[in-house]
Amino acid sequence: MSVILCLNSGSSSLKFAVFDITAASETRLAEGAVENIGLGARLWIRKGDDQITEQQASLADAHACIEAVFTAIDKSALPRPTSVGHRVVHGGQRYTSPQRINEDVLNELKKLVSLAPLHLPGQIELIEAMATRYADLPQVACFDTAFYAAMPEVARRFPLPRSLWEQGVRRYGFHGLSYEFVLNVLGTEGKGRVIIAHLGNGASMAAIRDGQPVDTSMGMTPTGGFMMSTRPGDLDPGVLVYLMRAGYNAESLENMLNRQAGLLGVSGISSDMKTLLEKCSTNPAAAQAVEMFCRAVRKFIGAFAAALGGLDTLVFTGGIGEHAAPVRAQICRGLEFLGIEIDSERNRNHASVISTAKSVCTVRVVQTNEDLMIARHTWKLGAAI
Repeated sequence: MSVILCLNSGSSSLKFAVFDITAASETRLAEGAVENIGLGARLWIRKGDDQITEQQASLADAHACIEAVFTAIDKSALPRPTSVGHRVVHGGQRYTSPQRINEDVLNELKKLVSLAPLHLPGQIELIEAMATRYADLPQVACFDTAFYAAMPEVARRFPLPRSLWEQGVRRYGFHGLSYEFVLNVLGTEGKGRVIIAHLGNGASMAAIRDGQPVDTSMGMTPTGGFMMSTRPGDLDPGVLVYLMRAGYNAESLENMLNRQAGLLGVSGISSDMKTLLEKCSTNPAAAQAVEMFCRAVRKFIGAFAAALGGLDTLVFTGGIGEHAAPVRAQICRGLEFLGIEIDSERNRNHASVISTAKSVCTVRVVQTNEDLMIARHTWKLGAAI
């Protein structure tokens, strides 16, 4: 039995899942999360639809969280993990495939913190906590950026001096584990001209031809692309220069761009799409934030369709993409020129295919599963060692 613990660390939360993986089967044994770390944390774990543990605890750091997760696994009569797979947001230039974590890999990750300051520090802390408390368990890093290793250089380059390319200033792309899973679900349908929109708190898009990425919205960091929950996406660089001259430094700019912009910044009330949709009819700022988000996504779909030379399949995934039917409808309104025609009832019911039978472009909703991709990579790498 190969029991794999998958860890996905956020800025104030830790999601986890336990899988039993063999050459013949993939079984999710349990899933859970530690929420509000450092602020009266809540830990829950469940098998299937059954909540088997829920507790409030004082969990201030990664070490305490790891201990609590393993205690919950033991109390839930789940088998002890034999290896651990981590979602790691950034692999930089060097890591274009999953890696068995050792001291060299960990040191390289520490050099990349400035490229993903919201994510990497917590992920590194989690890896170190695992190594300290459970040194016998092999750990594997699964990189969100690895999916884009084959993306054409013309898509990865910024129009900047060539010397900066050599320093690593380039488009890396993110949500790669999600895109990889969705392509697996699409099967042969993913061999054409495909756009996948991963819409969640972090949101991005990938243009894919015959299973290979040809462009993506996010850039060197997860801040770029189109509007997100608390990030603005692409900006006129002059805006940043103006703000610096007005007194912003790197730290205050980083905080504003990652935590105060996007849906939250425009609406002034929330970064949560569900909340904004509920308030659209009574709050003009909420309605404007939703409209701006949908408009930005629609523009990227048009641009990526041009890069692909047409569009065969459009996929919505991620928390917003999977659950917000009004957002999907608003994004697709105006894309009829690409052969997109949405079936309103299918869309309201979150059907797997929400386009009409006569729609030239198939529009799908796919529930992503980054945890399963982490488990698969961890198992394969463990089997190869």
